[in-house]
Order: sequence, then structure tokens, then C-alpha cells
Amino acid sequence: MGQKVLLFLLHVFIPILVIAETNSQDFLGLQSVKDSWKNTPPSWVSSDPCSDWEGIGCDNSRVTSIKLSSMDLKGSLSGEIEKLSELSTLDLSYNKDLTGSLPQSIGNLKKLSNLILVGCSFFGPLPDTIGSLQQLVFLSLNSNRFSGRIPPSIGNLSKLYWLDIADNNFEGTIPVSNGSTPGLDMLLQARHFHFGKNQLSGDISDKLFSSNMTLIHVLFESNELTGPIPSTLGLVQTLEVVRFDRNKLFGEVPSNLKNLINCTELYLSNNKLSGPVPNITGMNLLNYVDMSNNSFDSSDVPSWFSTLQSLTTLMMESTQIRGELPVALFSLPNLQTVVLKNNLLSGTLDIGTTYTNHLQHIDLRNNLIAGYKKSNTGYSHELILAGNPVCEETGTESYCKVSDSQSNSSGSYTTPRNNCVPSQCSSEKTSSPNCKCAYPYTGILEFRAPSFSDLENSSQYKDLEKKLWDSFESHGLSVDSVSLSNPLKDFNNYLQISLKVFPFGQDRFNRTEISGIGFLLSNQTFKPPKYFGPFVFHGDGYENYEVLPTSNKSSKSSIGIIIGAAAGGSVLVLLLLLAGVYAFRQKRRAEGYSEQSNPFVHWDSNKNSGGVPQLKGARWFSYEELKNYSNNFSVANEIGSGGYGKVYRGNLPTGELIAIKKAAKESMQGGREFKTEIELLSRVHHKNLVSLVGFCFERGEQMLIYEYVPNGTLKDSLSGKSGIRLDWMRRLRVSLGTAKGLAYLHELANPPIIHRDIKSTNVLLDDHLNAKVADFGLSKLMGEDDKDHVTTQVKGTMGYLDPEYYMSQQLTEKSDVYSFGVLMLELITARRPIEHGKYIVREVQKAMDKTQDLYNLGGILDSSIGLGTKLIGFEKFVDLALRCVADVGADRPTMSEVVKEIEAIMQLAGLNPNAESASTSASYEEVSKETAPYTFDYSGAFPPSKIEPH
Repeated sequence: MGQKVLLFLLHVFIPILVIAETNSQDFLGLQSVKDSWKNTPPSWVSSDPCSDWEGIGCDNSRVTSIKLSSMDLKGSLSGEIEKLSELSTLDLSYNKDLTGSLPQSIGNLKKLSNLILVGCSFFGPLPDTIGSLQQLVFLSLNSNRFSGRIPPSIGNLSKLYWLDIADNNFEGTIPVSNGSTPGLDMLLQARHFHFGKNQLSGDISDKLFSSNMTLIHVLFESNELTGPIPSTLGLVQTLEVVRFDRNKLFGEVPSNLKNLINCTELYLSNNKLSGPVPNITGMNLLNYVDMSNNSFDSSDVPSWFSTLQSLTTLMMESTQIRGELPVALFSLPNLQTVVLKNNLLSGTLDIGTTYTNHLQHIDLRNNLIAGYKKSNTGYSHELILAGNPVCEETGTESYCKVSDSQSNSSGSYTTPRNNCVPSQCSSEKTSSPNCKCAYPYTGILEFRAPSFSDLENSSQYKDLEKKLWDSFESHGLSVDSVSLSNPLKDFNNYLQISLKVFPFGQDRFNRTEISGIGFLLSNQTFKPPKYFGPFVFHGDGYENYEVLPTSNKSSKSSIGIIIGAAAGGSVLVLLLLLAGVYAFRQKRRAEGYSEQSNPFVHWDSNKNSGGVPQLKGARWFSYEELKNYSNNFSVANEIGSGGYGKVYRGNLPTGELIAIKKAAKESMQGGREFKTEIELLSRVHHKNLVSLVGFCFERGEQMLIYEYVPNGTLKDSLSGKSGIRLDWMRRLRVSLGTAKGLAYLHELANPPIIHRDIKSTNVLLDDHLNAKVADFGLSKLMGEDDKDHVTTQVKGTMGYLDPEYYMSQQLTEKSDVYSFGVLMLELITARRPIEHGKYIVREVQKAMDKTQDLYNLGGILDSSIGLGTKLIGFEKFVDLALRCVADVGADRPTMSEVVKEIEAIMQLAGLNPNAESASTSASYEEVSKETAPYTFDYSGAFPPSKIEPH
């Protein structure tokens, strides 16, 4: 009631007291939004947002836009945002500490046309009310932690042009209309379906696509989709980029796919597609084709190999093609890369003499090629024929060897200086291409389907630089220059390039300029050269803001206050009284938000081993919430324990199961481990790492909340405790999943992370027996100054510990590689690393005889591994494990190399390394989700004196 009275008085008296530009209803909505955030811009203290607040745009006193990208905002999105009824653009991108779920009330913003939340940490299901935003044109929610199903109501958004929900945790089928229920097939104006890197599953309905659609991008990569590719896809002749790779699709590729004559990129790799190799003759605009790692019928080299004149990249690894390659293939004018390894190619290789300098890489390893016809000119770029009969006679030719550089997927490009001498800048500033010291705005440009594969071609990056600078200039942004560096391809074949944007005429940007740059990139206003394809920008935070001068409008407001004070003196006392009551209530409310946005107000740096944890979006839970979700931490809900404390199963109101790790009061190292794990897990996101849902730091309790992983630890499965039998194929998948998780930590996390405690109790198995690395309590970050190692006190678990680390106290990524090698040996023997005084590495090395079947290791192998069947690739697996446990770290492979070698072993065994297990744990004997063990073991932290080097 008091708020309504105050609102009435504001409507009546604010026009008298101040010449304000902001509608009072909008002011109250913005104030509520502000109260739920920390780190709002300093200008947000004025009483007139339309006049003074940075990032707020208005039209006739009504708030129409909020653009606050890269502002380092913290908190959640208030449901009171619905008060901004004229809002058309909401861009909160690149604020990694914006978290919580989207409020249901967002559906009341009927005029919203742009909803852009790229690179935040929002989670939970999307509210179905999002389908009420009838004016929505641009919906970009990628790179968050949204989960649940895609709301079918999105199908009601008839004006939607851009739909990007990639890099989240969405699951279930892609919704299509059914009677009165809407679906995504109704989005006839949409041009972009970007759904990659989620957990979408089930068949893709034929109804999803139709000839009435205008789609140009269909990106469904890296999900769990099954069934055939719908034949209706061939009806959408506007398509330019198609990605269905890294799913579980099966069946024949529809023959009408070749009708997509405008398609430039086609990715079908890493599925279970069968039947004949697709005939794509006539798709003459194709630049990039990847159909690798499928189950196609053995067939002759397709005729279209030599006819696609625009082709830059041909990837057909493990596709059963046979016969002799036509010399005309290598004469294609734009060809850069040919990868046809692990096939049945034969005859004599003839590259001819009409190839161009664009052709940089030919990989034909592991085929049946008997000869190589060298031309007089001689092809001088990368050629790999290892594993072919042509290399069996001598093997001394350079093309018979595989070097690290030949498998490198990165380029060395850095924007050159613009005919100037680099400035000597302070440690905090960077010299721009124009040799001026400044604080640049930084981030990563990620291209999801580039049409080229040569990462060393500088001309393409120069085109991108020019496009960026022109775009910034044409939109009135104060940019001096841009710098690109470190192009690389990641696991998903995304091209990532580091971007730095430098300010013009000053050494730093102000908030308005940063917001403008962020919006130009998040809203896809910037259009890169077409051959770079669809992109997303991952912006970093920016701390070195220039303080804006006070607005001239403030002086106008001050004059108005003087005039209004004289005219409204008779009601001022009453108004101030009511305002005071309202302000008090708002303060109490803000304190509640503050407690949620800063739950570490009671953190004791001395007691808890260091400063307050620095989080990247983990959700705060109250003690009462967790008590309720876990049935008062009942014994019935207890699912595991360790040196740290106990783990309880919980059930969120959404139905999502969680695991609550509750520290024991007597835990001596809890503070340090709690801080380490919450900081690290809140910043990493990978399907082979246990996801941190949130935390609780309240009432003296320290609790970490994880996704619930139902099938317990790898150790429990190997010991028989869980009742799950892991045959050879499943053990290969577990090893690959673990390796991928570690490779992500070492090479894609920024900064890199060394786990430091890899062991079988720290690998959990989900419903499909996919591996998830857990327990980051002992992990270490590799800072910029650490170069190639971290000098630190030795910690780890006996038997898994790297002896080089133990002797030198210098921790490197290769220390994790050693532990992983021990884990590989544990996978094949089911023995603990040290058992009855015997060390597993020594035992395997002593028993090995490479002249014998299974290297003479049958006597120490786990009996349940499937010794009655052929263990295909077993010897290569053992060789890899022993390379991982080499005494010297430099002799060990990197984790990304380990990933590639295990994938090769799985392909040798007839498995698709990028498809997850098709079976669920429910099909395995004696398994119950309700009783499966779940253990976190911190007992591995022990004094160095207890560690015995071998």
C-alpha cells in the first residue's frame, strides 16, 4: 500500500520538484534492477536514469534499451524488470557473474525485440512465457548454463530472425508443433538455428524443416541427437551452413541433400551414418566438407571429389572409400586440405603438377597406397603417407613420418605493427598496432564454421581486421585499431581468434564505448568476411574505465530542483516522510539481495586460507534451502563420504537431482579446498567435468552443490561394488572421456588448470557411463608468470603421483598425464596402484613381452574386461599408458595427443569416439540410481614424507 501511495505522489510531485526525464514507473523498475546487482556504473546514483545513467537509452522519458555488456555486473535479474514496458533491447552480455534463472515476468516485456545474454551464467529452464514476446527478433542466450527443454512456445515468435541457444545444457527433443502446441517449425522468418554444444537428444522430426523456411544456418553439432537426418532438410534451399556433426545420428543420408545448392559448409562427421557415401554432385558452392568417422558402405572414390570447384577442405577420415585418388582432385583451384586417412585407398598417389600453393596439407595415412609418383616440380608442403605399403620398404622418406607440426591445428598470425616502433608500455598497458600504449578491450572471436582450413594465410585475417575497424568506425565508436592473434581450431572445429580493441585519442575506454563495442559484436551488427562464417564473441571484463564528465543535463536538473523546491514546499515534509519509509524498505530488500550476491561477507581470510573466493557464476543456496532439498540431510539421502565430509542427494523444485557435499566440522583442510574447488569449477564447463551447480557459506557451513552423477566412481565399478560391469569397449570410452576433461583443463581453460589428483575415485560415471572428472580441491592454476610449471608443495595420492614432481616440486600438466597413465593401467587390471606392496607400473613393465599375445599381461588383467573376446587395440592402449608414465615429463604426450590416440584405438575397435554410450546404466546388472555410490575423497592430501617415489 505504501509503495502505491509513494508512486502516486511521485507522479504528482516529481514534475514540480525536478525537471526529470525518466518515467516514474520505469524509474522504480530500474531501481529494483539496480538493487539486485553489484558493480553498477558509478553514474547510477543520479535520480534521472534517462539523463545520466550509462547504458540506459530512452525515448520520450521511457526506457527503451539497456546495454551493459562487459560491465562486470554481479547478481541476478530482478522480476521487476517487467515495469519497463517500453523496453525493446536488453543486452547484458559478457557479465560472467550474472546468474540465477530468468524471471517468468520477462514475458511481460511485450515490446522487447532484442534479448541478448551471451556469456553470462544464467541457469535453470527457460520460462515458457518467453513465447509471449511477440516482437522478438533476436534471441541470443548462448554460453550460459540454461537447462531443461527448449520451450515449445518459442514457436509463437513469428518475427524471430536469430535463435542462438548454443553452449548450454538444454536437453530433450527439438519441439515441433502438434495441434494446439507450437514448435520451432513455425519459425518461418528465422534465418539462424544455433543449437550446438548442448545435450539435445531424440530423433529430429521431419516436420522441423519445410520449403517455406528461410534458414541459412542450421548448427546442431555436439549434441546427443539420434535417428536419421530428416529428408525435409533438403527442402530448405536457402541453407548455407549445415552442421550435424558429433551426434548419434544413424541411417542413410537423404539423397535430396544435394538440392542444397547454396550450401558452403557441410559437417556430418562423427555419427553412425550408414549406406552409401552421399552423392553431393551439384553442390558447387561447397567450401568445407567433413563426413569423417561414420559407418558408410565401402565404395569407390566418389566422382564429386574432382568436380567441386569451390572446395577448400575435404575431410573423409574412416569412411570406407576405396580405389585410386584421381589426380584432378589435387587440381581444384581453392583446395587447401585433404584428410582421407584410415580408408581403403590404393594404387599409386599422383598429385600431378597443376595444384596451387593453397594446397598445404594432405593426410592419407593408414590406407593401402602402394606408390607415390613424384612430379618434376615436387609437392613441397605437408604430405603424410605413414601406415601405407609405400612406406613399408624404407620408411625414411619425410612423408612416412608424422610430426607434431603436422597435427597442429593453430596458426602463428599476429597483427603486425603499422610502420612504427612499439612503445615501451607499463606492465598493465599494451602497445597497439599503431604503437600507442593503452588498455585494450579483449575477448575471443569464435567462428563456428569457417570455410577455410589454412590457418597461416595472413590475407584472410587482414580482411577481418579491416571489417572490424570499418564496423567500429561506421557506428561512431572511438577505436584506434584492432589486433588479432593466436588463431586455433578447438575440439569442435571452431576457429578461435584473440581480439584486442584499442581506444582512440586516450588510453582507455569509458563504459558507454565498451557497451557499444560489446553490443555491436553480441547483436551480430558486425558482419565478418563471408568465408569466416557464423561467429560468437566471448568478451572479457574491462576494469580500466575512463570516468565520464558530469552530464550537462544534471545542471538543468539542479535548476529545476531549486524552482520546484519553492513551488512544492507545502508537501515536501509529507513526501520526504513517505520516501523515507519506502527507502528503508528498499534498503532492507537490497540487503537481502546483497547477502545473495555477496554470501562471503563473513569470510575469514585467516581461518579460511586466503581471500574471498572469486566466482564466475555459481548459484548461492541458503542453508534452509539445502536442508529442505535433502530431507534435513537424512541418512537415507546420504550417498557418499570422504576425508572432506559427507555427500547427500538433493532434489530441486525443478526436479533436478543434485549432490550436496557438506564439509565435516573437523575437516582440517576444508577452507582451502572449499575455496579452490568453488573458484575452479565455477569457471570451467565441459561435459567430462562434474558441473558445479552452486554453494552454501552460511551458519559456519561449507557446502558445494554439484550435478548428480548417478553411477558413482570408476573405482567402485572396477571393484564390483557398484554392480556395473565395464567391458573393454566401455573402458575405452571412460578413458577417452577422462582424457577429454583433462585436455580441456590443460589447453582450453583460461588460465590452464592442473588437476593434481587424478585417480579412480575422482572419476564419476553418469547415466550412460560417460566419465566426469571430479574433486578439484588440490588443483592449481597456471598463471601467466608460471611459464611451464608451478613450484609448489607436493600433494597428490600415493601411487598416482608423478615422481618428477615429487623430486623437483615443479608441477606441470605432465604430472596429470602421469596420473592418467596409472589410471589407464588401473582400468585394464582393476588393481589399486599400490597393492600388497606391489606398484602397478612396475608390475606391468616386468610382465610385458611384446612378442606374446596381449603383451603377456593376461595374468594380471581384470577378469571382467572380456578376455573371452578380442581386445582390439589393447596393445596400443598399453603402449600409450606406458608413455604417459615415462619417468621424464618431456617424454610423455600431452593430453590432447592422448585424446587423439585413444580415439584412433576406438576407431580401430569399430567404435565412434565422439558418440556416447548408447545404453543407459539401467541396462547393467544390479544398478540403482537411488543407491549408486557417490564418493568424494580428499584423503589424498598427505605430507610429502609419506610419498614413496618408484
